[in-house]
Amino acid sequence: MVFSLISRLVNGVKEGVKAGLEGVTDTGSAIVDLVRNTTVTMLKETGEFVGKGIETAASIVEGAISGVADVGASVVGTISGIIKGTVRGVIEGGGKQEEAIRGAVAQAIYSAKELGINIGETAVEAVKGSVEAVKEVGGDTLKATKEAVSVAIETAEDIGGEAVEAVKGSLESSIEGAKEIIEATKKE
Repeated sequence: MVFSLISRLVNGVKEGVKAGLEGVTDTGSAIVDLVRNTTVTMLKETGEFVGKGIETAASIVEGAISGVADVGASVVGTISGIIKGTVRGVIEGGGKQEEAIRGAVAQAIYSAKELGINIGETAVEAVKGSVEAVKEVGGDTLKATKEAVSVAIETAEDIGGEAVEAVKGSLESSIEGAKEIIEATKKE
């Protein structure tokens, strides 16, 4: 049952993004509202997804990235917007901040690996998108930064190989406070 719900969500978001980007030249600016609106609509249509937290956010990101890839747009150039739209949409749809960030950031990095795009750059854009979304909904941006950076590192560790160093290096050089967050998580 959960699998069919999640599958329906991925495909619904994918098709919504493809339709919404048709004929759009500036996908970067269009993607935030497109993903957010699609997310809110999907969550309103069926409250079944709200309780699925991390899986819901991950499925939205997976669908949105697939939709962007299908229309031939730059995936890396839209990651921040996809994550921002997803996190905002999930929170506005009744989901929890932490779950929205965990699912969205992790899936962005897994999708980057699957598509062969830069994992470090994707991690940076995912963290930025998460923090921007939380800021816009009035959430705790410090907590959001810590959560997003931690999830990015955990996901890179799960992938293994060079992913950990790529993500760490990219985050430490691009995200304020990332180095301290990474060092603090090592001590825990």
